[in-house]
Amino acid sequence: MKKVGIIGAMELEVSELKSKMDVQNVVDKAGMKFYEGLLNEKNVVVVQCGIGKVNAGMCVQILVDLFGVDAVINTGVAGSLQAKINIGDIVVSTDACEHDMDVSALGYEPGIIPQMETSCFEADKTFIQQAIDVCKEVNPDIGVYEGRVVSGDQFISDSAVKDKLIKQFDGACAEMEGAAIAHAAFLNQIPFVVLRAISDKADGSAHMDYPEFERAAAAHCAKLVEHLIMRI
Repeated sequence: MKKVGIIGAMELEVSELKSKMDVQNVVDKAGMKFYEGLLNEKNVVVVQCGIGKVNAGMCVQILVDLFGVDAVINTGVAGSLQAKINIGDIVVSTDACEHDMDVSALGYEPGIIPQMETSCFEADKTFIQQAIDVCKEVNPDIGVYEGRVVSGDQFISDSAVKDKLIKQFDGACAEMEGAAIAHAAFLNQIPFVVLRAISDKADGSAHMDYPEFERAAAAHCAKLVEHLIMRI
């Protein structure tokens, strides 16, 4: 890979990576700051895209058009959808789907995007294995799981909604950007992987523990990305 785009939705998801970079150029575009330079001697562009699918999809396109990235890594936090995946653990995407895409009134299953050849976008298999191997090395005290990332423009904090996502999509975790990044990477024919550290259980307990666990989870994911980039 000549240049890798690294995307986080929030500042806490990318601040540690930026601090480790040799930043050579900063570009403002569409309300986002793109930090171009070297991370562990690899050419990268690190950016905080903002929250939600539109911001995330736009960010990928800018990375491709303006910076010529040929791969994308999405780092951040998510809510767990599986009992075995605990707060602090990391999910490495097998694929990513948009759970709030709903054209069921026209006969489509929930999540299906009409007139597209696929609606669940597969992550790069080499990236998946590299991420799992690196996570076990640098974060040995937490679990790492492969699974489906499901994304929508809503913070999941209701047990009934969580159960619906599990039943309909068999997701491993829920968040708000990964599938849009995957969708845009698919359209641009570049490899991607979504990495999600679990900050909450996607149920009513989120308000009790979220700020504390969010910071710790983001740090785990940043550490993984920092070392993963050396393998790419």
